[in-house]
Amino acid sequence: MPEGDTLFRAAATLSRAIGGKLVRAFRSPLPAVASPGARLEGQRIELVEARGKNLLIHFEDGSALHTHLRMTGSWHIYRPGERWQKPPRAARAVIETDDFVAVCFNAPVVELIAKGALAHHPSLSRLGPDILTADFDADLARARLRERAGVLISEALLMQGALAGIGNIYKSETLFVCRIDPFVPVGQLSDATLTRVIAVARDLMSQNLTGGARMTTRFGAAGFSPLRGPRYWVYGRAGDPCLHCGTPVRANRAANPHRTALPASPAANPPRAALPPRPHRTALPPEQTPAASIFAPSGGVATRVTYFCPTCQPPGALGATSEPA
Repeated sequence: MPEGDTLFRAAATLSRAIGGKLVRAFRSPLPAVASPGARLEGQRIELVEARGKNLLIHFEDGSALHTHLRMTGSWHIYRPGERWQKPPRAARAVIETDDFVAVCFNAPVVELIAKGALAHHPSLSRLGPDILTADFDADLARARLRERAGVLISEALLMQGALAGIGNIYKSETLFVCRIDPFVPVGQLSDATLTRVIAVARDLMSQNLTGGARMTTRFGAAGFSPLRGPRYWVYGRAGDPCLHCGTPVRANRAANPHRTALPASPAANPPRAALPPRPHRTALPPEQTPAASIFAPSGGVATRVTYFCPTCQPPGALGATSEPA
């Protein structure tokens, strides 16, 4: 499932292409979307934004197109008349402007929200603070996490009602950088530690908003030296040596994960050389270049598996008291 940084970048790319433009045509095979969507023709696109893992396109009449891509959806941008990279039958929503055509393929959640209904939306209204917004409220996010005292920190970080935008990658990477056992309850962590977890997650995600493949190792964090090799400290690296201490990285869903780890396997950890290109990292194409897919699921790594180093994050570790040597 895409994480908040991917949606943030997708929203920015869509905004550059269709933001402020008039809708020349709107189409959807979904009756609940197509019928009210017909009224969008001639409407101006006022705003494209990400809210956690959700993408919203706002129109001047106050309505908003809401999509959640989950594991199958993608947004593409094309020039008018350009051949699509996916079959038209996979399109869930199509927005045409004079200069670009924005197509949402295979998204499991596509809905047109009426004016005034957004504040009462059953899922969007319950989102916690978006970790990537300029007005992100870290104190509120910490309080929302604190409400989940009995939940494992590795699960609490994924609860979008606590703070929106973190997914499996940044959960694992953040807890490694903070040197916290992913399987301790939130209630065992101090306010200072939760504040640091939130700050590290926000920092790692913010540094991946501008372009190129997502990486957490090239910037360095919390005393770790920047690297030029692997993209991640632990995520997707089960069985590989920890980049800090050399201990094999583990991947686990178990209740007592320090004893029973998932085995490394080609299915869970495909060889890096075999990983496909990531089209959703492509920036908005220049005027004469083919259009790009601005988000498509990369696959290859099981979701909701926690990756960790049993030496850097031993059982009960509540965060390093000093920077690692």
